[in-house]
Amino acid sequence: MPIINITLSTRPDAARSKRIAHEVTELTQRHLRKDPTVTAVAIAHIEPEHWFAGGPSLADQQRESFWLDIKVVDGTNTKDELAAYIAAIYEGVGNILGELHPESYAFVHEVSAAAYGFGGRTQEYRYIKGRLAAV
Repeated sequence: MPIINITLSTRPDAARSKRIAHEVTELTQRHLRKDPTVTAVAIAHIEPEHWFAGGPSLADQQRESFWLDIKVVDGTNTKDELAAYIAAIYEGVGNILGELHPESYAFVHEVSAAAYGFGGRTQEYRYIKGRLAAV
């Protein structure tokens, strides 16, 4: 049930956004075991002339970059899974965008199950409801 926000240093392109959303959703399922049917991806764009890394703009450097921000419930993934996910995201997005600036980021927020949810229900509620149903 993660929400994934991705900002790209590119001009909008619906086909590219669709490819990135698909790749990121698959990597999120593979590495973090998140259900793709309740994964949401929102993509925004900043023109490379307005994105600066290490001083010059990305347009001047002829490179691309991204910022991926994902929220997951605290304790649902190990440090090794998170590290593998971040590496896979860098590679996967890079395969679509082309030459990435090393200042491209993936940030995994681990949040409390009581403070995170979708459809009007927290993840803590879903956990407790599932445990009670199992009794």
